[in-house]
Amino acid sequence: MFLDYLALGLLCFAGLAVFYGIIVIHDIPYEIAAERNHPHQDAIHAAGWVSLLTLHVLWPFIWIWAMLYREDRGWGFHSKANDKVAELQARLVQLEKKLSLQDGNSHSE
Repeated sequence: MFLDYLALGLLCFAGLAVFYGIIVIHDIPYEIAAERNHPHQDAIHAAGWVSLLTLHVLWPFIWIWAMLYREDRGWGFHSKANDKVAELQARLVQLEKKLSLQDGNSHSE
């Protein structure tokens, strides 16, 4: 009789542990998003709950979504091309200044 109650207690404990584990696992992307100040934190949290209904099929995509953003670099698409664009913009401003100075000198003559 004692072993029956022990087995029932272990079964209940295991069931609760699995249930709690699933809830904790589904919330990992939201925790990542909150830590990174992700602009879509609420959507990621809602998608995590929807993922429960789809048996976590969506979970890897939600995790990737949460991992893409970092507060210090944004979406992580910063590359040398962005640096080159900034350099070209600075050169364009310099050339426009030169042209405006040359136009001012030609009108005064």
